Amino acid sequence: MFVVLLKFSANKADAPQHMTGHQQWIRQGFDDEVFLLVGSIKPGVGGAVLAHNTSAEDLQWRVAQDPFVAADVVTADIVEIAAGQADDRLKFLLD
Repeated sequence: MFVVLLKFSANKADAPQHMTGHQQWIRQGFDDEVFLLVGSIKPGVGGAVLAHNTSAEDLQWRVAQDPFVAADVVTADIVEIAAGQADDRLKFLLD
């Protein structure tokens, strides 16, 4: 399981021109059953993605395809989590 932190970077002001592509990138992540949750990092410093069902290398490639990352609107930090315990509702993350 992975947490991807997308923090605003040098070209934050360019976000509106890349928003459609970024939203398509998010939609593709859900369609591919890799993204579990996407949201904002408060207070407005970027976004976060909870991902699974992928390898670290494949996720790095996927994140590099995000138009926000490619345009330096955000920088990406990928954190891999070796889940050891989970609430029953999240047991699928332990497989």
